[in-house]
Amino acid sequence: MTTVNPLRAYAAVTAAYWAFMLSDGALRMLVLLHFNALGFSPVQLAWLFLLYEVAGIVTNLAAGWLAARFGLAATLYAGLGLQIVALAALAQLDPNWTITLSVIFVMLVQGASGVAKDLSKMSSKSAVKLLAPSENNGLFRWVAALTGSKNAVKGLGFFLGAALLALAGFQAAVWAMAAVLAVILVAIILFLPAGLPGRMKSAEGWSGWRSSDPRVNKLSLARMFLFGARDVWFVVGIPIYFQAVLSDGTADGRREAFFLVGGFMALWIIGYGAVQAFAPRLLGGAAQSEAAITAKAIFWAGLLVPIPFALALAVWLAGAPAPWLTATLVAGLFLFGFVFAVNSSVHSYLILAFGAAERITRDVGFYYMANASGRLVGTFLSGASYQLGGLALCLATAGVMALASWLAARRLA
Repeated sequence: MTTVNPLRAYAAVTAAYWAFMLSDGALRMLVLLHFNALGFSPVQLAWLFLLYEVAGIVTNLAAGWLAARFGLAATLYAGLGLQIVALAALAQLDPNWTITLSVIFVMLVQGASGVAKDLSKMSSKSAVKLLAPSENNGLFRWVAALTGSKNAVKGLGFFLGAALLALAGFQAAVWAMAAVLAVILVAIILFLPAGLPGRMKSAEGWSGWRSSDPRVNKLSLARMFLFGARDVWFVVGIPIYFQAVLSDGTADGRREAFFLVGGFMALWIIGYGAVQAFAPRLLGGAAQSEAAITAKAIFWAGLLVPIPFALALAVWLAGAPAPWLTATLVAGLFLFGFVFAVNSSVHSYLILAFGAAERITRDVGFYYMANASGRLVGTFLSGASYQLGGLALCLATAGVMALASWLAARRLA
């Protein structure tokens, strides 16, 4: 640790994380909008992302052990490199393939991308725990800055993916992202300071992946349901609903809808990231005890619950798309994003506060395994609920997940 300049290491880790999340956001919109335009059903679209989330579950369990064995720099490089390979593979997609073959191929590529994402995420978050200053609640501030800026960049990626699809087409967009990410990986390898920590004692083995601290396990359960509540509407439901409402069915109409849907998703993620970065001040500044922040985590989890239920009721009452309903959905989902971002930011702080420094990669890995589990369930339910009951059922399911997150968070008290 003494050989590493913390600020320089933090800047390099943040830059690597930004680069990855930009490509991750763009890839998600490219895949979703491209295959929706090809006529895939909501359930088929959900299948495209399921292996991505399954890979996240497995990776988060293994990544903590890998980082502890080989160091955080190694897993960070591996995450970026694997994303480049996934993008290059996706560019080989043949439009003449059958739907079944296309789904299987894209699922496998998305699975590789899911591994890459969680290697990068775990490496970056764990590095912050080890690099952040201990005074003036530096951990909360550094985590909030990394997480908030990451989501702003990922939001830009959503818009970038939709814009590239509309302007350049699917394959050209994928190759362009792979090339840019390769350049960034080379730069990170050259400029990341030597000695980035993360290795554990050689005597520690694979066992003990589940945290011995019950607070970590309870927080992980709350995190699982929290991200399930978001992805139930975020992955398939809302993008496909808005694409149908905003497009007139012509080629120009579809391109315009790509920009509008991508723009909404981008603004939602960017706003979510901005709130995350602001969360420490929103919650009362640095001079707070861990117990006080835990109490606020429970309070904000409860605030999220009524929002998706209210939006589901509005959709059910409307019966059919209408301008007032679109405005209500946009406003309500931005409110959801604000409350969700505060919850997410507090969780990101608490996992690092609860986690023991000597096994931080393990605790963070387990926590993000729960995060990926929530996304997996949310992704499946997004396609299934939308196909079975439309947007109303999709949003009501999100409300049930939010309620479960609040009930789990209450156990932290």
